[in-house]
Amino acid sequence: MNIHKHMEAIFVVTLGVLGAGKFALDSLPEAKAKPSAPVARNIATAGTMAVVIVRAPRLPRHP
Repeated sequence: MNIHKHMEAIFVVTLGVLGAGKFALDSLPEAKAKPSAPVARNIATAGTMAVVIVRAPRLPRHP
């Protein structure tokens, strides 16, 4: 099958699919953001800096 013969059809079909997708996305209602988790309070003060400690298991060393 020679793809060069069908490039125009591929282009037109691609434009149709993209146009239909754009139309479908535009018809969806707008999303309204709301926090799903409580917001952490600010723990830093003017005289101190907030410190975050991240703990994770160490990866084994390979020789």
